[in-house]
Parts: sequence; C-alpha cells; structure tokens
Amino acid sequence: MRGLTASRGSLTVDLVGPLWRTLPWRALAAAGALGLLVAATPAATGAEPAPWQTLLLLRGAALTGALGLAFLLDDPARHLTAPVPTPRLVRQALRVALVAPLAALWWTAVLLLAPSASRPPAGGVTLEAVTVAAFALTAAALAVRLTDEARPGPFVAAALLLTAVLAPLLAPEGWALFVQAEDPRWSAGHERWAVLAAAVCLVGAACGPEPLGRGRGRRPPLIRPDGP
Repeated sequence: MRGLTASRGSLTVDLVGPLWRTLPWRALAAAGALGLLVAATPAATGAEPAPWQTLLLLRGAALTGALGLAFLLDDPARHLTAPVPTPRLVRQALRVALVAPLAALWWTAVLLLAPSASRPPAGGVTLEAVTVAAFALTAAALAVRLTDEARPGPFVAAALLLTAVLAPLLAPEGWALFVQAEDPRWSAGHERWAVLAAAVCLVGAACGPEPLGRGRGRRPPLIRPDGP
C-alpha cells in the first residue's frame, strides 16, 4: 500500500512540468493585464473616484481575472491523457495549485492600484473575487465533465459574462450581495458570499472525477483487411 501511494505521488509530481507547459498562459496573461488596467484607471487619469466607483472597478477587475480562469481547464490533449493513472480531479487540482500563487499576487497588485482613499474593505471584496473565480473554475469543470470538448473555455467565459449581467438583476433583495461598503448590510451580505463560495467549491470538486460510465458502450472501429 505504501509503495502504491508513493508511486502515485511520484506520478503527480512528474505531471507538474507538463501541466505547467500546457496552461493557457495567453488567456491568463491577457485577462490579468486587462484587470490591472481596469484597477489602474483612476491613477492613470488622475481621477478621484467615489467609493462606489472604486468598488465597481474592483469588481470589474475580479470578473476580468475570472474570465481568464475560465480557460484554465482547457486541455488540447484531453483525450490522450484520459487513460493516465493520475485521476482527472488531481490533474485539475494541480492546474489550480500552479496558478493560485500568481493569482494571489495579481489580486494584491489590483488592490494596491485602487485608490486607497475610496478603497472598500479588502476582506469583503477579496471574498467576492474568490467566489467569482471559484464559479469560473466550477463552470469549467462542469463543462469538462458533461462534454467531450477539449477547450470549453470560450463557452465558459461567455456563460460567466451572462451570469455577471443577470446576477445583480435576479439576486434576491434580502441577500445583499451587491451592496456598497457603507451599506449596513455589507457584513451580512458577505456571510452569504462565503456560503456561496463554499457551495461552488463543493460542486467543482464533485465535477472533477471522470464519470464511471464514460467510454463504456463504445466499440473500437473495425479494421478491415485490404483487398477486394
């Protein structure tokens, strides 16, 4: 048993290099750069935004970063890596683990670029950003589980944008998810953000394993001998 565990651990470590090379760096870099530009707009223009405007910029930057994460589970070699001993959930978790430190540094830069005089509480807005990122990753994991698409990123990003537009309109009034920092419901609303983040992460983890029935019932193509 110990030998099997050590063997699996070695296989997981060996996957780090190949996974690093196959990460969607262009999409991640483009989303990260755009998010930084959004956060730096007041400093670049010399404007002094109101608190609600700064919060809107930070929420926009968080959404932009999440759009990049929507491509994180894209794997052009998905159908070739399916038979490998390392479970798909582990491979997906490794992708997230490789990007997480960079995402944390990026979000720290976003907060520092925002005007300090009108910046909302960092904890609350960071929780919102984490929840949106988790939603993007869960949507990508769901797309991978339910379809055979190797690159579901564009569809996931489109769904995320649509959700971002509809969520403020459809969210129950009492949930107070999109209130301003001065609103007395800010703390209660972010308790709901925390519950939402936990629920989204649980759904994402449940989407990770390969379905048991996938691939069953498929017959290999018949190979006919050459000849008349």
